[in-house]
Amino acid sequence: MTNFQTQPTPNPNSRKITTEAGPFADEMASFGSAEEAEGHALGEALFGVAGIENVLILPDFVTVTKTESAEWQLVTPKVERILSEHFDAERS
Repeated sequence: MTNFQTQPTPNPNSRKITTEAGPFADEMASFGSAEEAEGHALGEALFGVAGIENVLILPDFVTVTKTESAEWQLVTPKVERILSEHFDAERS
């Protein structure tokens, strides 16, 4: 399983996620809704997590923003599982 480091950002509803496993993507992708993420495998998967309202994907990190009512202790493990699956699929 891939190891991730999750860091707070100035926005308490956003978290920056990094890993040493390699790049998350070849280029930047930013999505403000699930509809915007349609056709982008990682973006779509992250919006499948209840409470996610914004996703920023860069080669070096991913930032996810949750709704104010969502709880990080519930969101974070689901996001990390999706990111692990993303890296597993890239290696296959």
